[in-house]
Amino acid sequence: MTTKKKILLGIAAVIILPQFIMIDKSIPDVDPALDIIAVTQPTAEVAKILKRACYDCHSYESTYPWYSNIAPVSWWLKDHINEAREELNFSEWGSFTAKRQDHKLEEIAEEVEEGKMPLESYLDMHDEAILTDEERELIEHWAQGLRK
Repeated sequence: MTTKKKILLGIAAVIILPQFIMIDKSIPDVDPALDIIAVTQPTAEVAKILKRACYDCHSYESTYPWYSNIAPVSWWLKDHINEAREELNFSEWGSFTAKRQDHKLEEIAEEVEEGKMPLESYLDMHDEAILTDEERELIEHWAQGLRK
């Protein structure tokens, strides 16, 4: 086998073999009564914004796009979702202590107000998650109102 063929075979292996390492897209058993929308019962408008702009990363209701099947992008995406769920998982809201809920509501208000959430890298591929100033204010007031 020539050196050129060996190099091409090596490149092909580096590209193809990782495709067999699939990410876990399974959804754990979770009590729907623990979901933040079920627990806090926000207005329909707030619930719609949360579902549209937050749930993809911060809940067990992630929708995996076509590119989540292509390594190494799939690994980066899964790591991003795992980190987001570790930080705040709306699907487990009812299991949080009152102190943790209060702290998370404070963070929600701050992150949304400062434009840190949703992440710019997420918005690059998900125009539907872009929040207007009015929507940011609505989420901020909702979160702050729950803290009182």
